[in-house]
Parts: sequence; C-alpha cells; structure tokens
Amino acid sequence: QVGRTISATARNIHLRVLGTFCAMAATIDLKLLPNLPGYQLPQHKERHPKARHFATINGVRMQVSEGVSHDKPKFVKTTKLADQWRTGSLPDSTTRAVFKPGGAQEHCMLPAWDALDRHVLRFHGYFKEAVVESNLENHRVRHVVILYYLEDDTVHVLEPRQDNSGMPQGQLIRRHRFPAPGGGYLKPEDIVIGEELQVYGRCIAITDCDAFTRSYFEELGMEQPPPMEAESDPWHQTREAMKEVSAKAPRTYEKIYREVMLGGGHVNANMQQFLENDRKVLRFFAIMDDLQTPQFERRPFVIMFFLADDQLEIREMYPLNCGRDNFPIFFRKGKMPIGNYSLDGPQSQVRKKSEYVDARDWHVGMEMTLLTNYRFFIYDADDFTREYFKAELGMELGERVDVQLPERAVPRAQTPPYTGYGSWDDSMSSVTHLIPKPPQKDFKKLFQHANKILRFKARFVNPKPEDADRVFVIAYYMQDDCLSIYEPPQRNLGIVTGRFLEKGVHMNQITGQLFKPEDLVPGSVVKAYNHEFEILDQDDYTLKLYNDPDAQFATFSAEGIVQKLRESMRQQYPHVRDIFRRFDRDHDGVITYGEFRAALEKFGFANLSDEMVMTLLRHFDTCQDGQVSYNEFCDAFLDEDFPTAMLKTKPPVDTRYDHDYTERAQYKAVERSETVAVRKAVRQLGDIVAKREGMTTRLIKEFRHLTHEEFVPLGTIHQALTQCGQSIDAEDLERAVVHLMPDVDLEHISYVALFRTVKTSFHDLNGSR
Repeated sequence: QVGRTISATARNIHLRVLGTFCAMAATIDLKLLPNLPGYQLPQHKERHPKARHFATINGVRMQVSEGVSHDKPKFVKTTKLADQWRTGSLPDSTTRAVFKPGGAQEHCMLPAWDALDRHVLRFHGYFKEAVVESNLENHRVRHVVILYYLEDDTVHVLEPRQDNSGMPQGQLIRRHRFPAPGGGYLKPEDIVIGEELQVYGRCIAITDCDAFTRSYFEELGMEQPPPMEAESDPWHQTREAMKEVSAKAPRTYEKIYREVMLGGGHVNANMQQFLENDRKVLRFFAIMDDLQTPQFERRPFVIMFFLADDQLEIREMYPLNCGRDNFPIFFRKGKMPIGNYSLDGPQSQVRKKSEYVDARDWHVGMEMTLLTNYRFFIYDADDFTREYFKAELGMELGERVDVQLPERAVPRAQTPPYTGYGSWDDSMSSVTHLIPKPPQKDFKKLFQHANKILRFKARFVNPKPEDADRVFVIAYYMQDDCLSIYEPPQRNLGIVTGRFLEKGVHMNQITGQLFKPEDLVPGSVVKAYNHEFEILDQDDYTLKLYNDPDAQFATFSAEGIVQKLRESMRQQYPHVRDIFRRFDRDHDGVITYGEFRAALEKFGFANLSDEMVMTLLRHFDTCQDGQVSYNEFCDAFLDEDFPTAMLKTKPPVDTRYDHDYTERAQYKAVERSETVAVRKAVRQLGDIVAKREGMTTRLIKEFRHLTHEEFVPLGTIHQALTQCGQSIDAEDLERAVVHLMPDVDLEHISYVALFRTVKTSFHDLNGSR
C-alpha cells in the first residue's frame, strides 16, 4: 500500500511539471528566440496577401507594380470631372436620389501619362564651347532649348539652327530621363532660372522659360525668377552687325556718272547688275503645241528670266497622269542665244550681250521660237513680272489669254438594238461588262413611286373585222418601268379575254427604246410584239400624275405614323441610345431633316410629302430649333420612369404647317452638311501635310519655283498641291484654310504659317468621331 501511495504521488508530480511546462511554452513567442547557427525555427505567416500588378483606374487598365525595367507608375492629383448622367427632361430616378453619395470627392488620382499628356515645360539656356582652331574667337556661345515632358519625366535638348554656323545643330541630346547630380533622375524643381544644369559634362545656364512653364510653377507654389539676358560672343555680334550695317549712300546711276566724270568709277557692270537685281525673276507662262506625238498635245511651260545675270530657265508643268517622265527641267538655267542654238567650244568667238535672249522684250500674247525650232506662246505672267514691266519699263502687259483646249470627246460604240429576249437590264450588262453582272435595282425609285400605276385605254390600229370591238387597258408601273396589257371581258365578244401581255420591261418597236410614260399620251400609237395600239383615253389618277409625277395621293395619319414608328423602333433595337446612333449618321449629336427622312424611309414611310415629314420633325423637336437632340428623342419615345400620378399620355401631333420652322430646319440641315464638309476638308489637308513625311519640304520647294513671295493667293496653294500630286478640291481647300486661319485674306496667305497651323492642329482636329 505504501508503494502504491509513492507511485501515485510521483505521477501527480509529473503531471504538474508537464502542465507548468506547457503553460510556459504557450506564453513564449518563438519569433523572439535568437537564430542559432545551423538551427532555424519555422516561420509562420499571419497574412498571405497576393501581389497586385494591374488595376483599373477611371475605366483604364494599367500596370501599377514596379518592374525590372520600369519604375512604379507616377500618379497626380487632379480635379474630378462631374458625373455625366443623361436624364433629358425627366427627373432623377429614386434609386439615384437615395443612394447618391453624401461626401462627393472633388479630386481624384490619375496616372501621369493621362493627366499630363502633352504638358511640356520649355526652358531657354546656353553653354560655352571653346574654339581653338580660330584666331578670331576663343569661345562660342551656343543657345539651347530644354523640353521637360511631365508625362514621363523625360528631357530633350535642342539647339536652334543658325545660318552659316559651321557646326551640326538641331537635336543635341535625345529624349530620355536625365540623371540628377545627387543621384536619381532630374525633376522639374531641379531646373531654375539663374542656376546651372549639369548634363553629361556640359554646364547649361538657364536664362528664361515660357508662359506655360511659369504658370505651372506658380500653381505649385514655386515661382521662377525673372528672365536673364543671355551672353553673346564675337561671332554672334559680327553676324548681327552684318544685318544692320549698310552702305552710307546708295549707289545710283548719278553717283556712277559723277565718278566717271572725275576720272574714276571703273564699275563692274555685272556685279552692279547682280547687286541691284538679286532674287528678282520674271516669270512667264507659255504653251507649246507638240505635233510630233501621234495625238495632238498642248504642253504647258514656265519660263523664268533671272534679272541678276540675264539667264533663262524653262520648266515644264506636268499635268496629272500625263504619262511623261518626271524631269521638269526643259532647259537648264543659262544664257540662251537668239536663233539657232549651237554648242560653243573653247575657240569660239564670245557672243555679244545683244545676241542672247532678253525677256524684257516679251509681252503677253507673243509667239516666239526658242532653241532653234521650239515655238512657245506666252499667255500669262505673274504679278511681280507685271509690276516690273509697269514700274521699270513703263509698259503694261496684256490680260491673260485662255489657251485651255475643249474637253476631248471620247468616241463610244453604238449600243446594239434590243433583241427582245430577256430583260433590258440583263442584255445591257453583257454590253457594258466583259463578265455580265446582275442588274441593280433603283431602290430610291422603288420607294418614291411605289404603287403608282398609269392606266390607258387603247385599241388596235387597222384591226381585222373580228377585232374592231376589242378594247385594251395598258398599265404602266412607274416604280420599275414595267408594262402590261389587259383585255376586259365583253358580252358576246366570242374571244377569250384576260391578260394579253404579261407584266415586264418591253420595247416600243416604233421608237426602238423601252416604253416611257411620254409614249402613252392619248392619241399616240405604240407597237409591242408586232401589235400596234392607239391610245384613246386615260383615267383621272394618271392625269394627275402627269401634272405632278412626285405627287402623293394617299392620306396618312400623323398620329398613326408616330405610334407605328415608335413601336417599330422598340422592336428592332433594345436601347434608345442605339436607335439614336443608328439615325445620327454624321455622329454630331442631333438628327437633322435629311437624317429624319432617311429614318422614315427605313421603316416604310418613303412616300410621305415634305410637309408631313416637316410636321413630324416639329413634333419631335420640342425646342423648335430645327433639329432633334438626344434628350428630345428620349422624351418622344420613353415614358416617365417614376411617375407620381397616373401615367401621362404623349401630346398629340400638331398637323399645322409652319413655314418659319421649315426655314429653320432647312438652315440647320445646310449648316450641318457644311460642318461635315469642313471637317472632311481639314482632315484631307492634314493627311496631305502632316501624315506624309517630307511633303512639307516638297511643297515649299514647289512654292519657290512658283513665286518668290511669302504670301500667295489661294489658287497658288491649290496649284502647288496639284503639282506635287495631291488632289484636293478648290472649295474644300478654301474651307480648310478659312477654318484653320479665320482672319486670313484668301488673296494674301502665308503658306508657311498655314502648314505650321495644319501640323499643330492635326491631332486635335483629326480625332475619330
């Protein structure tokens, strides 16, 4: 018994020690234990988050994590746009009124590439560069423009090009992120006016910035210092002095005479002529009738006479698709002898000045022979040439001579006669096409003249005795030009009556052409399949149609049309938005008269009169401005979402015709069509100038050949575009120019400013709508 007592006591002690140890282990945090070498406790995570790489911000999916080759996206705080909720004239729904958020946020976070797109900071500066190979200067000041792109924090350094600088200029440092002096990358606050910017061993002094950059730093609370004056160098000072310093007294003919009388004045005549007439060119427009080609051809030329050295150049103006090689230089710039042209050798006698061609003796309407046997006819001259002849030579050139040939008539084979087998359209498809195609129906004619039938009473011409009493009804269907002949039954006739000629497209054998309504006038004679008929009379409906072919005699209920139109649209489209987009063909947010009429024709109301269409349009247009907006369209088709009383019925259609509203609707239709034409013209001009690389250079070179002035009329711009192979209508070009430069004079346009405006506004005006 004593042994049992000792065993029980030992067991209790063991249990107490084990419980104490477990209690101590429960309170010990294993994370606090030191990491012994060669032994590590298991790590137990409390949270298991998943890495977030993508997020949807303002409806745009973007990567928000930091990668190996890119940093974490930059976000900026911007003003939150107001919620756009189109309710029309109806109040907000109960759901939006109850669950509308109380504390609306005024700001939101947007990615920098979206919020700061096309936001560029522009700074001006300079740096000095040593010049060791010249004894006239020891350094050169090079002015630069620093562009800081806020969307991705990249920087671009440009150097403006200067004439005769003797060094490559333009892009100095390509666009990328510049390293900062203290580490990291360059930020906007690191560029301050008056301080220096260290970039790849160059020390650039910041002197000024543009207005947008100053306003940007003012909004951040960091105003930029006032602009500083940039340093200059001897080379720049010399170049500026050359532009300002001129001769003290102009060299005139009286001064030359005085110098000669005093025993001096040995003037270089050629140099004097060059100094007085440099960049002065007489430009004449001429034609040459080429009789050496198989077909007669009238070739246009431009003859340029350079007053500086009395040299001549002839350029050929190639029309489009002329089939000639693109070598416009007909005679290279040089002096042209009068009469027969021969090549002078080293031992040839020097020609006198009077033996060369002089354009001062030419005039408009003159025919001359150049280069031995080429006969040119001068029909016009440019404005500078006319002013030069009037001011310097004291004579005025004549008016422009019209030398354009009439349009060449292309001979066409005679159409073979219709055989009568098959339809007329099927037979003509084998004549007009090498591989016959099925004829296409004129759906506009089908809709406009649906169910219009002309009926005439007729009889045989010179009938047999048994056919003397037979009477026929000739029906002509205006929708498809078909003809049918029916013989009504008569008592005791003895002949089976009914259909005499089935409906189809038939030929009148008297005229040799298909039947027309003009052939079926009472009193005329027609012949079909060797049967001659004399037209006796016509019904009243046919008489009315002859007076007005587009008349509509069917009566329509305006209220019924609106109800049927509303029900048909609801069955075809589930949403009103889709219906409106379907009918708004130009996507300008409104439905005009033409679009509304096309919508009625789509749903089977093609024969409505203009007055009825205008009445229905006025019913939909509650604002009475001549067009139907999206809200007005919704009010006409939708019922109220949450009416407080019994559901209201739609107002009835006012069938009274309003002339004032008709004028407003027609004006809006014309205005919208003109807007579409202007948008199309601007896009076309932008595609020519901005999208085609090198087209601007080609156009400027063409302008240099056409004129020496910087301001040209609209016709010259159209001519330059045509010469470069870019066809654009003259009216569309005028629309584009007036839209891009509203205050410009069409007879005095700066083509350089026009191309610059087209390029800068290309991305804004050419957005897809």
